[in-house]
Amino acid sequence: MPAHQRILVVNEKPEAPPNRSLVLSLRARGATVETAPLSAIAFSTASASGLAIPGFGEALPNAVLVRSIAAGSFEAVTRRLGVLHALGGLGVPVWNPAAAIERCVDKSTASFVLNKAGVPTPPTFAVEGLATARVVAERELRRTRLVLKPLFGAQGRGIVMIDGVRDLPPEEDVGGVYYLQHYVPRAGPPFRDFRVFVCAGKAVAMMCRRGESWITNVSRGGIPEAVDAASRAPLERLAAAAAGAVGTRFAGVDIVRTGDGALLVLEVNSMPAWSGLQTVAEANVADAIADALLAFLEKRAATATPRRAVPGGR
Repeated sequence: MPAHQRILVVNEKPEAPPNRSLVLSLRARGATVETAPLSAIAFSTASASGLAIPGFGEALPNAVLVRSIAAGSFEAVTRRLGVLHALGGLGVPVWNPAAAIERCVDKSTASFVLNKAGVPTPPTFAVEGLATARVVAERELRRTRLVLKPLFGAQGRGIVMIDGVRDLPPEEDVGGVYYLQHYVPRAGPPFRDFRVFVCAGKAVAMMCRRGESWITNVSRGGIPEAVDAASRAPLERLAAAAAGAVGTRFAGVDIVRTGDGALLVLEVNSMPAWSGLQTVAEANVADAIADALLAFLEKRAATATPRRAVPGGR
């Protein structure tokens, strides 16, 4: 590992177990780690880099790991993502890059990108306005039930089953945007689906989530279970393809198995937690991220083009 790597871990809750374990893993490998919320990083033309980062003075970190971005006004979130874009533009590796975070946070863009990359996903529609949503629902409900998800939601919050057009909420409840996805029927209760953690292009851990509800997120009461050996290889391949399609360096990929055994990607989380996953995973997820990032930096340093001396210069 190159000496004196200084890593910035961006998060809002440094005391959360995944964030704390990540910092400890990096420090155990010799890195210096600072943590700060993205809201604390300022654009500053008084700084040589154009940014003012807590704990770094005029220097830039060797890399940035993004664990969370707090909710805020449109202006605040735009500025925070702008900071990540600026860091990338300054040559600082950002995991995950701002563009990948934007793709994943916006479920409609993620569905578009996954579909264009040939990653199997349920049929999905994102439209504006209740009238347009009703047209889509009337057509698609002839085939299957629909799931309405918040465009920017996470952890299973705000998900609604749509059995009829009457179930569509008013526009003010969804910001005028209706993200509708075919429900994937499966046996239950208990219901099961999968979360696969991908880092640097490889699946490093996975779990089956079991729930009495069809919404199986661990934050909603889902129970983590180990995945049987026979199921692992296809899940690993699909999750790696999904993470690569949206451009993430690490990600939690949610996958569901259909009644006929096919695997479909529901979404890709670019800022995943792993407390539940770690209870059944053989690999240490924080260690896997730390090892991958530091190996990336070592390879980057080894392949960097040395600056040429200027003839007659000092």
